[in-house]
Amino acid sequence: MKTPRICATITNTDLKAVRRVESQVDLFEVRIDLIGDDWQEVTRQLTKPWIACNRSAAEGGLWQENEARRIEKLLQAIDLGAEMVDIELRTKNLANIVKLIRRRKKCLLSYHNLEKTPPFATMKQIVQQQIKAGADVCKVVTTARGFEDNASVLRLIPEFPQTGVVAFAMGPLGTTSRVLCPLVGGEFTYASVARGQESAPGQVTIGELRAIYDMVEE
Repeated sequence: MKTPRICATITNTDLKAVRRVESQVDLFEVRIDLIGDDWQEVTRQLTKPWIACNRSAAEGGLWQENEARRIEKLLQAIDLGAEMVDIELRTKNLANIVKLIRRRKKCLLSYHNLEKTPPFATMKQIVQQQIKAGADVCKVVTTARGFEDNASVLRLIPEFPQTGVVAFAMGPLGTTSRVLCPLVGGEFTYASVARGQESAPGQVTIGELRAIYDMVEE
């Protein structure tokens, strides 16, 4: 089993908290929409690879300005050293944006369902669309309405062995899938830098995840 990889989500400018966990994570996600104007300064302090994310309100983010400006920030992140850019599958003019990103960096194509976990066949089609659109990593995040949703979303990972997939369910009922995602072959899972700094419901802290993974690896 490969070592589970953790992506720490940065949601504010608390760089002391970031430094405390830096040695325990593999990469960071910089949430431009949550950090606000100081996001560039945060990126300058990072010593691990990072993903640029500027999440639209429709998919659970807090970006308030127009779409052109949202994309502009993501492309700016490439200049600042982002390893990967997260862009939603439902983004308008997706083909051109993916082309712009992939000229220089990797592209993570994401899908979020804030209400439920769709049927497995639907989720499989979503991953196929992401691959067709040029994703280096495919991300499918749903909302767990029952414990069985954890197994349903995790099944996507072994279904696409040649593709980097991140798949889990949000909410308190989905925490199991967050923990298991990299253990069943997912590219990585997300964790919060500290309690109270979560970027989505059901997200656990890096400390909690590491404690579980250390037990698994023993």
